[in-house]
Amino acid sequence: MTDRTEAKHRDVACNGIRLHITEQGEGPLVLLCHGWPELAFSWRHQLPALAAAGFRAVAPDMRGFGRSDAPADVQAYSLHHLVGDMVALVAALDADEAVIVGHDWGAPVAWHAALFRPDLFRAVVGMSVPHRPRGPAPPLAMLRAAGLDRFYWIYFQEPGVAEAEFERDVAETMRRILGTPGPAIKPETPDQILVLPEGGGFLDLMQPAETLPDWLSEEDLAVMVGEYRRTGFRGGLDYYRNIDRNWEFLAPWQGAVIRQPALFVAGTRDPVIAGFGRRALEQLPQNVPGLRHTLLIEGAGHWIQQERPAEVNAALVEFLRGLG
Repeated sequence: MTDRTEAKHRDVACNGIRLHITEQGEGPLVLLCHGWPELAFSWRHQLPALAAAGFRAVAPDMRGFGRSDAPADVQAYSLHHLVGDMVALVAALDADEAVIVGHDWGAPVAWHAALFRPDLFRAVVGMSVPHRPRGPAPPLAMLRAAGLDRFYWIYFQEPGVAEAEFERDVAETMRRILGTPGPAIKPETPDQILVLPEGGGFLDLMQPAETLPDWLSEEDLAVMVGEYRRTGFRGGLDYYRNIDRNWEFLAPWQGAVIRQPALFVAGTRDPVIAGFGRRALEQLPQNVPGLRHTLLIEGAGHWIQQERPAEVNAALVEFLRGLG
């Protein structure tokens, strides 16, 4: 049994790869799926809170991140692979079901886990990225047709390009992405949020972070920097390189909705909510009819579970206890 007061670390064989997990607590299983560029460490405030509330909280370093395996094949990072990892993790943990929680890229994993396996994932929580159902055409083609060929998803497509930018100075990369005080370029319209300047890179979108925000200590940042110096950024970037393949794979679920109990949490200053995710947020009750609550935390940005842990933890525990 896992000690409720102390987090444990171990490796688990899942879906043909090795996942490194952090687990804490006893009780009903809650999986915590992080995003990019993050780690299981991003859930450091949620693990003890959920354990104290009577749940077994498990946060993996997702496929391609941290101490988990990072397959070399770009195609090994589709939503089917990522959801498959979570299905296998539930089995490896000797559980019959789980609540799945996801932030950033972890949110699509969580949403689609609920969509694909409602028998296994009894409830779902998305953070920062609302569920977006399959659109009428491949997403990258739609972006290009809209004149958004400098949108960051497209910049990330060419293997090696973004890796070279981010790995040139990993400490500066992580300071800018996690600790930036705001956009370096004010977009003319919401659709221009996260559109790269002509000839520029992703980091040109962010102001240098001379001092870190209150929620991110130098010690915590050093944990992230150390891991990314060791692993590089390729695994996480391969998630973006499967965006159009995911669209192809999702054809059987065209028009399907998520009916399990659901919670959505985001910050009002999150560029996803202000930008390309705003329509998905408006349509969330239709696409996720099991949605019980949408919590928008005033003044918070994208890294919501790290920025505002007290409010996020309270919302999570209330939602989980309400499942019965």
